[in-house]
Amino acid sequence: MKVEKTEPQERGDLVAGLDIGTTKICAVIGESFENGRIDLIGVGTAASSGMKRGVVVNIESTVKAIRQALKEAEDMAGCDVETVYVGIAGNHIKGFNSPGIIAINNQEIKQKDIDAVIEAARTVKISDNQQIIHVLPQEYMVDDHTGIQNPLGMTGVRLVTNVHIVTADVTALHNLVTSCNRAGLQVSEIVLESVASSYTLLDNDEMELGVALLDIGGGTTDLAIFCNGTVKHTWELALGGNALTSDLSQGLRTPLHEAEELKYLYGGAMSSMIKENHIIEVPTVGDRKARKISQRVMVEILEARMEEILQLANKNICSSGYRNRINAGLVITGGTALLANVVDMAEQIFDLPVRIGYPQGVGGKSHEVESPRCTTAVGLLQYGSHAPAHSHKGATNIMDKLKGWVKNIV
Repeated sequence: MKVEKTEPQERGDLVAGLDIGTTKICAVIGESFENGRIDLIGVGTAASSGMKRGVVVNIESTVKAIRQALKEAEDMAGCDVETVYVGIAGNHIKGFNSPGIIAINNQEIKQKDIDAVIEAARTVKISDNQQIIHVLPQEYMVDDHTGIQNPLGMTGVRLVTNVHIVTADVTALHNLVTSCNRAGLQVSEIVLESVASSYTLLDNDEMELGVALLDIGGGTTDLAIFCNGTVKHTWELALGGNALTSDLSQGLRTPLHEAEELKYLYGGAMSSMIKENHIIEVPTVGDRKARKISQRVMVEILEARMEEILQLANKNICSSGYRNRINAGLVITGGTALLANVVDMAEQIFDLPVRIGYPQGVGGKSHEVESPRCTTAVGLLQYGSHAPAHSHKGATNIMDKLKGWVKNIV
């Protein structure tokens, strides 16, 4: 990446994140400094029409929206970017835990041994149409000593690790990277959106105690459970805020864009919180006059779908085996987190303390991203600024992977 500025001031390394969502595309550019500070210097958004439930369904539309969001961010930042960290979501994503073990024969553990045990853990059979995008170490064990975060320099007979592996559909990955390439960008890494969001939403205490992160976007809902500082479980649901809008559109017989506006202006997650005598106007199709209905009726439609999404997430948490380890509660983010009374509903369903997650930890023009809608993009920025720390996790260059994927597809 190149910065075309001449001011005699300290410059950080440029990092760019690109959240290619179902309803919007958000590009962010930041400067990462050696002291850990990250300054946001550019933000750009564009409506997204080429995505459906986290998957590219129209490359040309997606490319156009990426270019628009990127140009807006570059104009604000006063620089050009060439590489980006890109988020991915969708129910084609699979997450599972895998163990690895190697013998070290009472030798001092070196970085090559850590790399080897992670490689052993990632050597698992996966479907031909899936590709590993993350190998996230959870803990290490040296002989009978467990819960080790970094075994470097220790001595023992055997080294064991548990990792969380995330895979994604090969075609979905290919189309995502192709869209970025056609927009003039190289992809540094494809990042699971819930993993990226954790970098800007969760603090160390929450991740140690145990916390669940629920990102309810336009087309997908992503769940990640963290405990002892690492990812323990991930899950994807192909339902999000667009399902609420669609329900409103059909239930109130109003166009989708009008339903989205009604949801924004009068929506809520709990009809019991709405006064019975509050009336709203619902636009109709054609030249017909707008109809008047009770706001409570409208919220009842949203409530049913919102409850379904949260109940499905709760069911997955309960079946994950980590329900009793979520001691710091639940964090909800994404555009749908702004729906009125969603915290009240979530606390009833999950029986956990719940808060709305807003992006944190960046300076500069941070006021431009003070919304749960921007969580993934800001998280990608922070993930990218920590990129060197990911190198030991078995990640390889995304373009090298792509060559292999395309070869296999052909």
